[in-house]
Amino acid sequence: MTTGEIDESFGGVTPDAARRLLLGAVQAFAERGFHATTTRDIAGRAGMSPAALYIHYKTKEELLFHISRVGHERSVAVLEEAVEGAADSAERLARAVRAFVRWHAEHHTTARVVQYELAALGEEHYARIVVLRRRSEEILRGVLEEGVRSGEFDIPDIRGTALAVMSLCIDVARWFSPEGRRTPGEIGELYADLALRMAGHRSAGLTSSSG
Repeated sequence: MTTGEIDESFGGVTPDAARRLLLGAVQAFAERGFHATTTRDIAGRAGMSPAALYIHYKTKEELLFHISRVGHERSVAVLEEAVEGAADSAERLARAVRAFVRWHAEHHTTARVVQYELAALGEEHYARIVVLRRRSEEILRGVLEEGVRSGEFDIPDIRGTALAVMSLCIDVARWFSPEGRRTPGEIGELYADLALRMAGHRSAGLTSSSG
């Protein structure tokens, strides 16, 4: 986990001890999975005693919920910022995919926990995260719908295509490695072009360097 990832994703969490525990939980959940991680693992990574954890978080599941909430809120913000001010639907889609992919690559440790440990959340917390997750899908679906209305896109199944694009972007967190041959930006460019092709945009391949 890089310093940039820590600061950007969890810099607003206070007090410092609560933030350190979240960061310890991110590392532990990413390496061991939620169920195999103990509160002792988390506290040890934060440089604290297991008893200190319960001052800030009632349960291990509550830690996961806060990580998921921060990550999903950031994902929504990334998409909203990306589509704002774009000239047309093709540019909006390309910008959204580039930004979404880049976040999942640059913050792959956090993103793996955020995207792949959802099933461990309790019913109430899961429902709250699903609302944020649906917001991300709605942003992508809205871009595709606008593109179909304007004639830029040819999409028989908008909802299915939106889910496919979202899944493609999210999966980057599962396999990305900083030692790989492609940078987050290069993967974003590639996936933006793939998304335009999936949307039936005839100029896919010509717009991947725009925005």
